[in-house]
Amino acid sequence: MGKLKPGVIFGEDYKTLIEACRTGKYALPAVNVVGTDSINAVLEAAAANNTDIIIQLSNGGAQFYAGKGIKDSFQAKVLGAVSAAQHVHLLAEHYGVGVVLHTDHADKSLIPWLEELIKHGEEFYKAHGKPLFTSHMLDLSAEDIEFNLSESERLLKMMAPLEMSLEIELGVTGGEEDGIGSDEDIGADNPKLYTQPEDVLQAYDRLNPLGHFSVAASFGNVHGVYKPGNVKLRPEILRESQKLVSETHNLGENPLALVFHGGSGSEKSKITESLNYGVFKMNIDTDTQFAFSEKVGAYVEANANAFKYQIDPESGAPTKKLYDPRKWLREGELGIIERLKEACEDLNCVGKSLCK
Repeated sequence: MGKLKPGVIFGEDYKTLIEACRTGKYALPAVNVVGTDSINAVLEAAAANNTDIIIQLSNGGAQFYAGKGIKDSFQAKVLGAVSAAQHVHLLAEHYGVGVVLHTDHADKSLIPWLEELIKHGEEFYKAHGKPLFTSHMLDLSAEDIEFNLSESERLLKMMAPLEMSLEIELGVTGGEEDGIGSDEDIGADNPKLYTQPEDVLQAYDRLNPLGHFSVAASFGNVHGVYKPGNVKLRPEILRESQKLVSETHNLGENPLALVFHGGSGSEKSKITESLNYGVFKMNIDTDTQFAFSEKVGAYVEANANAFKYQIDPESGAPTKKLYDPRKWLREGELGIIERLKEACEDLNCVGKSLCK
């Protein structure tokens, strides 16, 4: 497999990366970020594990990146996403890793957000000869399939000339992710959590002639972590979807680029099994959030006086070096880096960067 240039990956290079994942039976962590701390931690983790990586922003993550002081929430969601993308474009090549830059879960109400980001992408493409984002996700799984696919067609036609890819969702990923979805979907017997292979075939027939796309096909996966028994993963749905598309169109093994949503807390055996069925991307957010917060919490507990007093009442010493935000934010970054090491091992992507 040919080497790729470090930095944001797009277009034909993105297809090359996905093909390497599918043929090599490995996937990349797709990590939701909310600021420079989490972005930098993801880049550092990718470099440490010699893997390419996926950085993605939800609408809320983008808004937070822009700052809570911006009163226009829509503007903040747009500008935050643009600013974060520019940060990644600037730094990724200096970390020596390949980054897939992505936005996560845009439902019907957030279609205007994607349209605005595509406009920014057009301007960026004209100026730099490459897209601002590698891909965007349109999550219309809560709508009827005709609306889902017709809107997917419309947006993909806008994105394809910019060498961008579209991620769609078929079936519902349970749980709630930054305002999208609901915990009411959770339940091992909920049929909405399981995509029908016939729907995947229909998506392939309609989208493949237009441009590159990937499918988040639900096989019982959910956002967040839940007590055992509430969630039942069925990766065989992915296998049957790949088989139907392959046999219908006389294609090779695993012709679809598949996405595993709700990776946090998933059984490792199910993760491994999904890699055999063309999964190249696994979303992880809840676990990295906790990894960050756990490390920060432990640091605060260990240095409690520093977070109450500028002069330690017991020792009389200044506590500035302990409460300096760079100290405890770095602890949080190290938590993300540690958790991503585990994710990279689970996904079998350690040492497989195409940019080394």
